[in-house]
Parts: sequence; C-alpha cells; structure tokens
Amino acid sequence: MQVEWDYTELADAYLRRPAYAEAAIDEILLRSGVQTGQPVCDIGAGTGTLTVALAQCGLKVTAVEPNAAMAAHGRRRTAGHGVTWVDAVAEATTLPDQTFALVTFGSSFNVIQRSEALQEVARILQPAGWIACLFNHRVLDDPLQNTVQEVIAREVPGFSHGSRREDQSPYITESGAFHPVQAFVRPVTHRMSWADYVEAWRSHCTLKRQAGERFPEVIEAIAAVENREPETMIDVPYETRVWLAQRL
Repeated sequence: MQVEWDYTELADAYLRRPAYAEAAIDEILLRSGVQTGQPVCDIGAGTGTLTVALAQCGLKVTAVEPNAAMAAHGRRRTAGHGVTWVDAVAEATTLPDQTFALVTFGSSFNVIQRSEALQEVARILQPAGWIACLFNHRVLDDPLQNTVQEVIAREVPGFSHGSRREDQSPYITESGAFHPVQAFVRPVTHRMSWADYVEAWRSHCTLKRQAGERFPEVIEAIAAVENREPETMIDVPYETRVWLAQRL
C-alpha cells in the first residue's frame, strides 16, 4: 500500500517534538487494565516517542513504521528496551490475529485510511483488547502559541490543522468494532530551548504540505516572532488528548 504522507525529510526534526503527558499514558493503562509484560502494538511509531514511553512502562512493544528514516531514529531510541520494529502500514500490519492487549496511535491516526486501519486493529487485538489514539495539541490560547498562529494565518492563508484536532470518536464508533469511546485530556508543560521549539516546527507535515515551497520561509517567520537566543529555555503548554476504546 502506498503511503501518502512522506516524513523522510522531517525525521530529524521529529526528535525535537515533546513527549506525551505521562499522566495520559498512566490513565490509558489504568482504564484498560494492561499490565507489565503484556504485548502492545504502536502503529505509526515514527521516531519512537510513544514507543519509548510504552516500553518504559514494562510493556512488550511491537512498533509498526513504514518510513525508513523515522524508523531508524526509533530503533536507536528504543535500543535495549526489547522493542520489535516492523516495516508495514496501519492498514496491513502483517501481524498475527488476536495478538495484542493494546494498540496505540501516537499522532498517526490522521495520516492513515482510518476505516481500513480500524478493521486491522480489531483483527490483531486480543478479545477485549483496547485501542488508544493520542495527539499532543499545543495550547493555542498561550501567548506564544497565539502569536505563532497569527504568523501561520498570515503566511499560509486558509491554513487548516486538518483532522488531527478533530474528535476521533466518530471514526472509531463507525467502525462497528469497538465499545463506546472514552475521551480524556491530560495537560503537560514541556521546558525546551528556543532552538528546539523552532526546530520542532520543521517536523510539522501538515504545515509543510499546505505551505509548499514556502515552508522554509514560514519556519523563519515563526523563528522571528520573538528575539530570543537559541539556548533560551521556554515553557510550552500542551494537552495530550486520548481516545480509548475496547474491542467488541
């Protein structure tokens, strides 16, 4: 299956993206009852941000990622954690039936064919297994984020966040494969350097697709919103949003 979203040129910048709220991952495991040692599958694992967190919880993780550049970073970051990496797509994971207690999507649920992928998830989940879709959303009413949004609106007229900021519940419900969705939010504030904050924007594929050839100029415009030294540390508020459901 052809992958529509190509992250090859963005893989290095992805390393600057912040982690998901630990409280969100703890809540997933609490509600699902998934325990240490159980098998989980992280689909669209990318550079391994969520994969690492799951492995550090003592779970037996299989990471599915079709992009070689992203997976190379992921393999390096998860070395020593016993993670198995698989070169496959969400719609056809190549994994055995009824294998996993939990399947996760960390900021990858919006770049797949969701109806097909959800049927694949139902196939590889154990009876009464769980699906969890996570997204890290910047808090847009934060003063810095508000200013950046104004810059993007000016530089990329008509910019849309796409489906990554949508309610994911209808997609899961319409699949007919899961119990009612449990949605929750856990806040997290990440302290990072100004240089890393700007570099993380270079991983923003939605912005890159809409900005086209002007993408480097848009990043420079974002970098110019505040006159800061690269090593200056800033606090950036995020919300980790989760959609969790149990297999029928």
